[in-house]
Amino acid sequence: MIIDFKNMEQSVIPNFYGGEKETCAKMYSDDFNRVLVGKLDPGASIGYHQHSTSSEIIYILQGSGKVLIEGEYEPVSAGECHYCKKGQSHSLINSGEEELVFFAVVPQQ
Repeated sequence: MIIDFKNMEQSVIPNFYGGEKETCAKMYSDDFNRVLVGKLDPGASIGYHQHSTSSEIIYILQGSGKVLIEGEYEPVSAGECHYCKKGQSHSLINSGEEELVFFAVVPQQ
């Protein structure tokens, strides 16, 4: 199966999970996974939220920022992967000067 993000309609989600500004995402979802490519402009964030029923893997494609995971900040930049285990809480913040582009997978566990 091929997921063709380049020809997929983009969704704009204001204040995603209570975050700042908006999250732009192209997303595929089925009964097993949610797979997406997302973008955060400088100063934008995905709000702090818990993964009580699933984990999440976020691979940074472009830009830099920070992750808030279980109350601790960790820097993240292109080529790095953030893993939020099932039961943990996290947030993704673009604290850089350019767009933060990421690829994420949320398995339905």
